[in-house]
Amino acid sequence: MMKTAELVLTQEWDKTFPKSDKVDHSKVTFINRYGITLAADMYVPQDAKGKLPAIAVSGPFGAVKEQSSGLYAQAMAERGFLTIAFDPSFTGESGGEPRYMASPDINTEDFMAAVDFLSLNDKVDTDRIGIIGICGWGGMAINATALDTRIKATVASTMYDMTRVATKGYFDSEDREEARYNARKAFSTAY
Repeated sequence: MMKTAELVLTQEWDKTFPKSDKVDHSKVTFINRYGITLAADMYVPQDAKGKLPAIAVSGPFGAVKEQSSGLYAQAMAERGFLTIAFDPSFTGESGGEPRYMASPDINTEDFMAAVDFLSLNDKVDTDRIGIIGICGWGGMAINATALDTRIKATVASTMYDMTRVATKGYFDSEDREEARYNARKAFSTAY
C-alpha cells in the first residue's frame, strides 16, 4: 500500500477575497492516482437541499486555491453548486515533490481525482459534475474532460493555448525548426 503524505492545512480564513456569508467552507483532502495528496477548499451553499450539481476548480498556472480558483468556487457555491477549489500537485498546500513544478499528466489526473472526490460526496448529484480550469489550467481541464466521461460540463477560462505557445511562441512567432529546438533545449537545461 502506498504511503501518502499527511498535509498540514491552514484552518483560518487565508483567502485573497472576502468570505461569503451564503456558503459553508471547509478544508478537504483527496489522493490522486499518483499517490499525491491534494488539498482543497470546499464550498457548500448554506440553504442546500437534496443532491447538488458540483464543480471542481483549479488554476491559474502557479496559483493557489486562496486566489482566483477559490473566488470562482465560492461564487459558484453562492449560485447553488457544491464546489471545491484545489491546489494542484506540487503547489500550495498539496503534496508532491519537487515543489513548484508542473506535469501535464499528473495535473490532468488532479482534475480527475477531484471528480473522484466529488463523486463520492453524498451531497453531490453524480450526473451533474463539471470542472473549471482557469488560465494555464484550462488546458488541463480540457485534457481531463477528453478522458473522463463523468465530467458533464467544462469551462476553460483561458486566453491562449499554453501547449501551442510553448512549441511555437506567442502568435506562432517561433514557428521555425531552429526556434523549436532552442525552446526544447532551454526546457531541458537543469537549473
